[in-house]
Amino acid sequence: MSEPQWERQVLEKLATAALTEQRRTRQWKLFFRLVWVLLAILLLYGLLRNGDSEGALASTGDHVALLTLSGAISAENRTADRMIAGLQKAYKSSGTRAVVIRANSPGGSPVLSGMVNDEIRRLKGEHPDIPVYVVVEEVCASGCYYIAAAADKIFVDKASIVGSIGVLSDGFGFTGALEKLGVERRLMTAGSHKALADPFSPRKAEDEAIRQALLDDIHRQFIQVVKTGRGARLKDDPTIFTGLYWLGEKSIPLGLADGYGTVDSVARELVKTDNIVDVTPSDDLVDRFTKRFGVMLSAALLNQGDSGPQLK
Repeated sequence: MSEPQWERQVLEKLATAALTEQRRTRQWKLFFRLVWVLLAILLLYGLLRNGDSEGALASTGDHVALLTLSGAISAENRTADRMIAGLQKAYKSSGTRAVVIRANSPGGSPVLSGMVNDEIRRLKGEHPDIPVYVVVEEVCASGCYYIAAAADKIFVDKASIVGSIGVLSDGFGFTGALEKLGVERRLMTAGSHKALADPFSPRKAEDEAIRQALLDDIHRQFIQVVKTGRGARLKDDPTIFTGLYWLGEKSIPLGLADGYGTVDSVARELVKTDNIVDVTPSDDLVDRFTKRFGVMLSAALLNQGDSGPQLK
């Protein structure tokens, strides 16, 4: 007597599911084994690469260490990490005769700018015979100038943009739009200032005063850093700290810059060498693989099993 059709179908589905699960388990085991092998190879590569890099820098003889500061100063760009790593690498080399920072940045985080400024001054204190020069190409404004102020000298092109010694905090307010749409904002907080700067709440004079005080404090710190770095070279001009910026040719008379120059001319004329070694850190193979692997692993884990509707 033949077994019922529905029992046969159930048995086939169970067998298929078991085989599928076994196959999936084997695939994941193989996947993770390959990942560990790749990570081990990349780690070894990174260690060897760092060693070769330091050895190569040490074998270049007397040189100018070039460090590029470009783009917004932000955590996403790892600005402080890169700049500090490059500075430390430059000062570790026995052949470094000067450090030149090539600046092309509109500014950004005052915290990260302050970290780099502090590191420059610390390293200069430990190595007073190795000067730091900043060469401004397109722009060195706001947080970028915060960093540049720590240098021994700042050089510009006549058309460079320099300055913007000020602080801003911007945002939007949507209270009028909510009223027109008939949307009621139901915000609850514990702490009278927890919703400070909330774009969906009406402006309060007390909150605005607190925000302004924060900006004023950061501005005061910025001004002090510039005055400390530039010293007597800075002219007594009330417009310098208003957030204005100037062309390079105007920045020199104000004491914001010391003269005209390029990376090559500074190396040639001040350091007396044509040997320029770029020490700017960049994403290597390990960094790129780690970032991509994290995304791939997250996607793979989300796509395993019956996870319900997904956006693809």
